[in-house]
Amino acid sequence: MANSLKGKIALVTGGTKGIGKAIADKLALEGAKVIITARTKPAVETEHYFIAAGDISRPEAGQIIADELLEEFGKVDILVNNAGANTSPGGGYSTLMDEDWNNEIQLNLMSAVRVNKALIPSMVAQKEGVIINISTGAALQPLWKMTMSYSASKAALNAYTKALASELGPQGIRVNAVSPGLVKTPLMEAFIADIAAKNRTSVEETFHAIKNEIGDLPLGRMAEPAEVAALVSFLVSPEAKYITGTNYRIDGGTLPVL
Repeated sequence: MANSLKGKIALVTGGTKGIGKAIADKLALEGAKVIITARTKPAVETEHYFIAAGDISRPEAGQIIADELLEEFGKVDILVNNAGANTSPGGGYSTLMDEDWNNEIQLNLMSAVRVNKALIPSMVAQKEGVIINISTGAALQPLWKMTMSYSASKAALNAYTKALASELGPQGIRVNAVSPGLVKTPLMEAFIADIAAKNRTSVEETFHAIKNEIGDLPLGRMAEPAEVAALVSFLVSPEAKYITGTNYRIDGGTLPVL
C-alpha cells in the first residue's frame, strides 16, 4: 500500500507518543500529510504539523483544532481520534466519584464527539472521508478492579461509532472503531508499574496477574504500537473502502469469542 494515502490530509489526536505516534508515522509513510495534537509540543522534533490543543476534554478544544487545521490545509480526509486514557483509580464502584466518571466521559467519548462534529461538515462537503475512533478491548471485557469507568466511556464510544457510521455512510464517509488490547506504550508500562508498586510485586508478576484477570492472552505478549498503526493504516486506505460501522479488535486473541 505504498503511497496509498498520497495527497490526503490526516489528523491524529494524541499523536505525540504511544499508539498515536505510531499511527501518525505510519500514515505519513503511506504518503499522507499528518497533523497531530497534544497538550504539549513533542520533545523531539517531528515532521508532522503540530496543533497545541491543550486539554482535548475541554468543550472548546474540538473547534480550536478544526479551525486551525481547516485554515492551514483547507480540508481533512482522515480523522483518527486517538486521544484518551484510563485516568480513574482502581478498586471498583466504591472508589469512583462523580468527578472520575465525568472525566472519563469527557476525555474518552466527548473529545471525539466534539472533534468529529467540528470536522464532519468539511468531509460532507467533499463527499468523502474516514473516521477512526480508537477504543479498547476493555469496553467489551471490563475489569472492575481497574477499568470500570474507563470501560464504560469507551463502550459509549463504540455505540456512537456505529450510529455515526450509519448516519454518514450515505454521504461517502466511513467510520470504524479499533480496539487494542494490551499495548506496549509508555502509558501502559507506567500503569503496570504503578500497580506493581502498590501491590509490592514485580512488574513481570503484575503483568501475569493482569493476563490472568482478562482470562487469556494466546500470543503471550503485549502488542507493539506499530501493529495497531498497521491496522489503522489499512482501514483508512482505499483497500478498505467497503468497510464501515465495524469495531476491529487487535488484542492477541484475548476475548474468548469471535
